[in-house]
Amino acid sequence: MPFQQGSARTRQRTVLLVGVVVLLAALVLAVVLASVLTHGKQEVTPQMLKWKDRGTTKNLQEVILGRCYNYVTARYPELGDKDCLKIWESLKHAFIYKNPCNITAEDYQPLMELASHPIPCNKSLFWSKTNDLAHRYTKSNQNFLTLEDTLLGYMADRVSWCGDPSAPGINYESCPKRSECESNPSSVFWKMASKMFAEAACGVVQVMLNGSIEAGAFRNSSIFGSVEVFNLNPAKVSAVHIWLMHDIGGPQSESCSGHSIKRLKSILEERNFKMTCEDNYRPVQLLQCVHTPDHTDCRLCTNTTVTP
Repeated sequence: MPFQQGSARTRQRTVLLVGVVVLLAALVLAVVLASVLTHGKQEVTPQMLKWKDRGTTKNLQEVILGRCYNYVTARYPELGDKDCLKIWESLKHAFIYKNPCNITAEDYQPLMELASHPIPCNKSLFWSKTNDLAHRYTKSNQNFLTLEDTLLGYMADRVSWCGDPSAPGINYESCPKRSECESNPSSVFWKMASKMFAEAACGVVQVMLNGSIEAGAFRNSSIFGSVEVFNLNPAKVSAVHIWLMHDIGGPQSESCSGHSIKRLKSILEERNFKMTCEDNYRPVQLLQCVHTPDHTDCRLCTNTTVTP
């Protein structure tokens, strides 16, 4: 009998041990399956959409806030009541977690209202295909302002941004070009900002165009030709002065009597604007001549023509 009792206890211990081993094996298997399933879910997480243009500027928040504070404290302290944090938040909410091909004017409306400010009369300078020259001129002559010299333009100049439906909601790898979709964050922003800049213009406005472009100085497809010229207010703008600039030593593809300038004049006159055009506006040409002072185009006696 003692032997039988000992044998029974041994069997019980064996069964108990086997049960514990089976339970541990089941737990290990459950952990492994959970790990595999979790890893599988991570692999199927939606990827960022891929586009052809550069992605969102690194440290975008710091860039926008830094430029905003610099503008309203150092450059134009009279705008010191602008809330840069709210301006950043309104910009971020305009595109974060959104498909970058579905951006609307309504997305940017709060930003436009927060960052808008008056433009002094006779100071508005519009440009097309003269980006570098126009801004070199406004830096040397602060009697004029381009869109990029306003708060909105100053913050966004040479900066890019776009969102994505997947986390983290901002695409730092790529953003869509206009050729991929027109309703992208950059195009919608600059069209709205350009419209607002044109609507604010008053008095005499200046337009700097490039007469060395073979396709013509005035293009209906440009921001100036498609947005700004049609949002100038005839009740506020007394005249439009065209400065038709040519590259020093470059081709003079068009003068103030050229076909595209005549087309621009027709558009402006239909909207009851007075227009004059001047080839190689001398103060701007002197700025061009800083780099090539000995060129024949830079002689002091170079003639300019003004066309009514």
